[in-house]
Amino acid sequence: MKILIQRVKEASVTIDGEVYSSINKGILAFVGVKKGDSIEMVEKLAEKIVNLRIFPDQNDKMNRSLKDINGEMLVVSQFTLCGDCKKGTRPSFDKSEQPDIANNFYEAFIEAVKERGIRTATGQFGAMMDVALINDGPVTFMLEVENG
Repeated sequence: MKILIQRVKEASVTIDGEVYSSINKGILAFVGVKKGDSIEMVEKLAEKIVNLRIFPDQNDKMNRSLKDINGEMLVVSQFTLCGDCKKGTRPSFDKSEQPDIANNFYEAFIEAVKERGIRTATGQFGAMMDVALINDGPVTFMLEVENG
């Protein structure tokens, strides 16, 4: 499972020209589900991201978490994170999970974040979305959990 997170001042998802959801200060999380991922990975990543100290304290040091700042999270499904570009010039998505299973993991991640007290907005699984953001920093991290 791969999740790309960006610290944002604001972010939104637009579908068919209409704003579908938006957040203010917080984290934009792009979620990629790979074949063989587990629910334990979902829980581990939700806990890690909610408590990851990537927001500045009074001394401008990354010492505060999303929970500490009472921030929000926008969660967007992003199967292309699991794409493999090592061979040729066209990405392979052989490692990406089947859509119905990936959607279950995506929904489980959203619930896991909500259960940790974070106001959570979402994209729409499988939809063509325009994602807008103001990256704060910029601060971007890739989190990945492997089987085993």
